[in-house]
Amino acid sequence: MLLQRTEKIYNSLGADAVFTTADDLRFYLTGFESTFGCVLTDKNGTTFYTDSRYLEAAVNKLEPQGITVKEMPRGVRPADLIKGYKKTAVPFSRITAKEYLAYSANSELCDSTAAFSAAMTIKEDSELAAIKSACAITDKSFMQLLGRIKEGASENEVAAELEYLMRLNGASGTSFSTIVAFGANASVPHHETGDAKLKYGDSILIDFGCKVGGYCSDCTRTFLFGDDGKHEEFKDAYKKVLEAHMLVKQQITDGITGGQADAIARDCLKKYGLDKYFTHSLGHGIGVNIHEDPRVSPGSEDILQNGMVFSDEPGVYIAGKLGIRIEDTVTLDGGKAVSLTDSDKNLIIL
Repeated sequence: MLLQRTEKIYNSLGADAVFTTADDLRFYLTGFESTFGCVLTDKNGTTFYTDSRYLEAAVNKLEPQGITVKEMPRGVRPADLIKGYKKTAVPFSRITAKEYLAYSANSELCDSTAAFSAAMTIKEDSELAAIKSACAITDKSFMQLLGRIKEGASENEVAAELEYLMRLNGASGTSFSTIVAFGANASVPHHETGDAKLKYGDSILIDFGCKVGGYCSDCTRTFLFGDDGKHEEFKDAYKKVLEAHMLVKQQITDGITGGQADAIARDCLKKYGLDKYFTHSLGHGIGVNIHEDPRVSPGSEDILQNGMVFSDEPGVYIAGKLGIRIEDTVTLDGGKAVSLTDSDKNLIIL
């Protein structure tokens, strides 16, 4: 299966070799996590170059799958590996100017970014299985967390508890830094989780996800820690955000653009005068990276297709007052959106 990935990208580019050192692309091609390595594919096959820290593990995992593993010789630079190739494809979006100059001194270059994006946006069965596992852990951990949230706990403490639960339930780590926002802190969509203490009647927004087998999940839930009778505006806005979220799942189909999908939620909120408070895109692709193609945003011409995985996350943010976001990881299957994270989205009051 891994060799099919490298061969597909190699055959699509018409270059003599495909070369990458980027962590995410290297993982996509090999399924092997490391902080250093180079993947080189040519007409003779694929070779993974790494150092002594990873050599034994890489040999054991990759060579049975047909990927040759070699230790990077001392004194050899990555750019030296493409000497002798007339034309080499490298991902321009993942290299520095210094690397570009070094590579181009040894070979004519072309950009492989689009080929990687096209391949990575349509998930194989094994990739989808990993994402589903990550999403199941996300849901389970969130539901376990609810009974552990106590008055006086800090945002950092709640984030740590959730991350612990995700690890305990089988995740290899988090997809990104967990966001926990109490009360008005949630009006900043990417609030920096801090030392704010939880009080009775506070709203809580948690944006979180975990990784399984190198693949990500992404989920946001917003709820109340008790009801002090002062949340009528919040409750009304929550219903509208949930309506927009669910409408996306009902109306999205294989073949529409990311811009059209975004408009489903934005137009729904516009009916209530809330669209001006929806300050970010509806969603983004999810896979090896927490943010990748397709773009599900205003004006996006990316075509949504079966096998893609992306987020559905409308929100409303009123500065200094409140923030609400409801997010699921979804996939397109049979032309319809299917939730992969699916914990309760009705307003929870603890």
